[in-house]
This record gives sequence, C-alpha cells and structure tokens, in this order.
Amino acid sequence: MTDTSEATTERYPFSDPDRLNLDPRYAQLRREEPLIRVRLPYGEPAWLATRHTDVRTVLGDARFSRAAAVGRDEPRNTPRQIQGGILSMDPPDHTRLRRLVARAFTARRVEELRPRTRQIADELVDGLLAAGPPADLVAHLATPLPIRVICDLLGVPVTDQDKFHTWSEAIVSTTSLGVEQAERYIDNLIAYMGELIAQRRQEPTDDLIGAMVRARDADDRLSEEEVVQLAAGLLAAGHETTVTQIPNFVYVLLHHPGEWARLRADRSLVPRAVEELMRYVPLGATAAFARYPKEDVEVGGVLVRAGEPVVVSIASANRDETVFPDADRLDLGREVNPHLGFGHGVHHCVGAQLARMELQVVLDTLLDRLPGLRLAVPESELPWKSGLLVRGLTAMPVAW
Repeated sequence: MTDTSEATTERYPFSDPDRLNLDPRYAQLRREEPLIRVRLPYGEPAWLATRHTDVRTVLGDARFSRAAAVGRDEPRNTPRQIQGGILSMDPPDHTRLRRLVARAFTARRVEELRPRTRQIADELVDGLLAAGPPADLVAHLATPLPIRVICDLLGVPVTDQDKFHTWSEAIVSTTSLGVEQAERYIDNLIAYMGELIAQRRQEPTDDLIGAMVRARDADDRLSEEEVVQLAAGLLAAGHETTVTQIPNFVYVLLHHPGEWARLRADRSLVPRAVEELMRYVPLGATAAFARYPKEDVEVGGVLVRAGEPVVVSIASANRDETVFPDADRLDLGREVNPHLGFGHGVHHCVGAQLARMELQVVLDTLLDRLPGLRLAVPESELPWKSGLLVRGLTAMPVAW
C-alpha cells in the first residue's frame, strides 16, 4: 500500500468536454495510476478514483460519508456550495427520506406508467412529424417527455414546465449561470415547491407530493424543509438527466448505424441497449459530490486518510477494460453489464427504474415510427451544452 499524502495535484477536469468523447487520460490512469490527487476549480484538493472497483468502493462503502461534506470546502465545479437535502445525508437520515419516495419508483409502479409514457411519446412524435423535417428532437420529444412523466408522478402542473425546467438548470450548472442567477433559480424552484405543498394541505391529493405532505403532517417523518427540498430535488433530477440522455442515445446510435440496424432487426434488444448506452455514454462532464472517509481507507492500493475527500469518475469506471471486454466498443447485445450509470450504494439513483422505462419507450417509439431517422445537419453544426455538470445537445435537427 502506498502513502501518497504529499502527492502533487493535477487540474481537473483534464479537458473541456468534447461532444461525447472521453478524455484519453482516464484510460492511462486506469492502467498506471488509478487514484491521483486533483484540484477542481473550487474547494479543497481531492483524490480521483478512475477504476470500476475503486469507484464502487467509494460510492458503496459505509466508511465513506456524504454528510461529512457539510461545513467543509467541498471540491466542486462552481463557486457556490449547495448543501442540504438527501444528497448530503448518510443513513439513517438518508434512509428515512429515501424509503418514503422509493415506493413511487418501484418496478411495478414504473411498469404501470409505461402505457401512459408510450401515449405521451406517440403524441410528441405526432408533433415532430407535423413540424416536418428538419425538426428538433430535443424540443419536440427529449425535453417534454420526461417532464410530463415526472409531473404526472409528483402532481406538478405540466403547464409550469417552462418555469421549472429553466430553474432546474441551476442544479447542473457549473459556469452556464452566474452565481447570483443560479441562486435565484434555486430559490425560485424552492418557493414554487413550497406553494404546491401549501396547496396540498388545503386540497389533499394522492400524488407523491401529497404523500410527502401527509408524512410531514400526520406521521412527523419529515421536517418542512425536508419536504420542500426533497420535492424540488425530485422534480429537477426526475427530468433533467433523461432530457439530456435521450438525444445522447440517439446521437450515438446514429453514429453506429450497424447497431441501429441491429436494434431495428431485433427489438428484444431494447432493454439491453439502454443498459449499454448508459454504460457507453459519458454523461458527466466532471465529477461531483465528494465522499469523505471516516477513517483511513485503502483505495486502489493507496492510503486515503480520514477526512480527505474523494471524487469518482463514473464515465471512466464504465470503460474499465478489466470489467467490460472491448470497453470502448458499443455492443447493444452485451450480456454482462454492471455499469454505474445510475450510481451505486445508498445514493444509487432512486429514479433509475423510471429513467430506464422512459428511455426504452423512446427507443421503441422511434424504431416504430421513425426507422429512417437521421441527422438533418452536418455534425459540425450540432450545438453542444457547455458549463454544465452533464454533456449533451441543446438541439438535434433530424429528418426521416
């Protein structure tokens, strides 16, 4: 075991996002130095884990804490620090909140939503077809579908989608928004959810927000602040990443025409294709949400001292050659796929089943109705997001 507490730090991220290409530095680190010291744009230095095994350890081992980040100068990509809420909790507080919302995202509940999600997808594709080529897949399908689904689940008026979708950018912004604007957006989102919660007290409902209000008022399982933060977080996280992944998936498939044809020929591959695309697409533009070891821990043969923050690269872990044979190749038939696209451990994405279902429905709908889908503009004209924790397209003109 190596003690490298005096190791020099490297600037991180290593480079600006280049579409969906992963920086080759990750592959080098996995081979030669799987744990290194890095410095993010803000906050204290951190360790960076790049191998699948080490990333799983940091995310899943109870010796690593998220709650310990509170009050620390957490390594981060933005000058502001966002603390509080379920992402800053450890068990048992984290368990108490997660258990309440997890019932809304069970496999059975999600499957009950599949027909309605397919109906929404068909309606949105109708609009895409009516617009005629070139039509923007992001505006016509990728953005409204996850928003309408999460609105139905939570009980949020879909007519307010333009407001809360705009405000949600503050959750994933690094430099796309100024500090004051990001804080204003977050305040707006919190205030908006507070108003909805107040309405539920006057007029109880059977949706997820209504259930959280009952847990607060009747069972005293949630504080008022926890109800508001949890509802706002679910609304933002429940659509933001899926909005981004839909065009990412389509972009990758259109650049792998053999795999797109394979999917058209064998529709039973759709669930497996979603898992492989979750592995293959490097959604994160950088690392976030550091974990702090509560005691000295060995990670990747390196001694990490108690209190030294560790960040992980899920994108790198998902390309680990020791876990995924031919890891840089897209293989929609990959049978063994322990990807970490939805995280791992107690903070594994509570909405993973919902996201899987939505992505499966989108692929099925596009295969049914737009089998000849193609980009309508040259690659060089595609606009990519910048200044965000996630990478993806801001627009995707397509034809068919």
